[in-house]
Amino acid sequence: MFTVTVDNDIKLCLLQPSFAPRYVELAQENHEYLSQWLSWPYFCKTEAEFNDFIQLSLHNYADNKSMTCAIEYKGSIVGNMGFNTINHDIKKVEIGYWLAANMQGKGIVTQSCQYLIDYAFSHLNMNKVEISAAVDNAASRAVCERLGMELEGVITNAERVGDRILTHAIYGLHRK
Repeated sequence: MFTVTVDNDIKLCLLQPSFAPRYVELAQENHEYLSQWLSWPYFCKTEAEFNDFIQLSLHNYADNKSMTCAIEYKGSIVGNMGFNTINHDIKKVEIGYWLAANMQGKGIVTQSCQYLIDYAFSHLNMNKVEISAAVDNAASRAVCERLGMELEGVITNAERVGDRILTHAIYGLHRK
């Protein structure tokens, strides 16, 4: 499995089955926080369920459809990030991420996203990087703005999360 260094403190590690127990811990510790913005905490709670997610992610990586990595900060897994989709036909990737609540504000997501953006343009030959964030998720929207992404539009009724229907802000960045 590969690991890339984002900076002295941050690494992105392609998922592997040994990460499942740590993901269970993070999901339990951050359930209330993550459940505000993501649908998976409602149905992915056990080591077996995370193993299924990891196996599917590795299969999709092998098929060049996505790339899902653990975010490691100072030697500990603190979240997840990657290309949710890699569309070679239209040369676009979609970045998705989540981070433990107590790790926010350290620049981890912004720096990791910048690494993935550079990777998408230089190694995957993509023309566009896109991030979709819930309109009310100020932290994720701030990441997009720090990265110089342009707000391209808003999609209502974009996703069900728990008992709520979220509206998404779509941000894009094109290769220069």
